[in-house]
Amino acid sequence: MFVTLPGGDGRAEGSGDDPSGCAQEIADAVERLSDLWSVAAQQASVRFSLHQLRALRALERTPEVNVTGLAERMDIGLPTASRLCDRLEAAGMLERTLHPRNRREVQLRLTGQGRRVLEDVACRRNRALAGVLAAMEPTERSALIRGMKAFASAQVDASPQPPRER
Repeated sequence: MFVTLPGGDGRAEGSGDDPSGCAQEIADAVERLSDLWSVAAQQASVRFSLHQLRALRALERTPEVNVTGLAERMDIGLPTASRLCDRLEAAGMLERTLHPRNRREVQLRLTGQGRRVLEDVACRRNRALAGVLAAMEPTERSALIRGMKAFASAQVDASPQPPRER
C-alpha cells in the first residue's frame, strides 16, 4: 500500500523514487527489527547484553581467534575485549586455551554452553520474526525478500565506507 505523505511532493511513500526518503523508512523498520531482536534475546534462558551476544557470535564465526582478533572483528578496544572475555569466561560461555604452535598466544573458544545459548537466542529471534512475517501478505514477504537480496548485493558492490569515528 502506498500513501502520499502530507506536505510531500506528491510521490507515494515507499515508491523508491527518493533514496533519502527510503533510507529513513528503512532506518525506522531496522530499528523496530532491532527492538524485536533485542526482546527475543532477553527472553532466552541465559540473558546477555547485545554486546556480549555479538562477541559470542563473532567467536562462533571465527573459532580459536585471540582477544586481539576479537577486538578487531567487533571494532572495540583491546581492554574492552579483554574485560568482555573475562565476563564471558566467568559465565562459562568461552574458554581460553594456549595456541598449539605459539605458546604465547591464547585462543578463545565457545563452550558447549555458549553454543546452546546462541542456538536458544537464534530460535527465539526466528520465532519472533516469523510471527511478524506471518502478519504480512505473501506478496509483501516476497517483495521483502527480493529487496533484502538486492540490498545485500548493492552493499557488496558499493564503494567502501569511510572509517567510523571512535
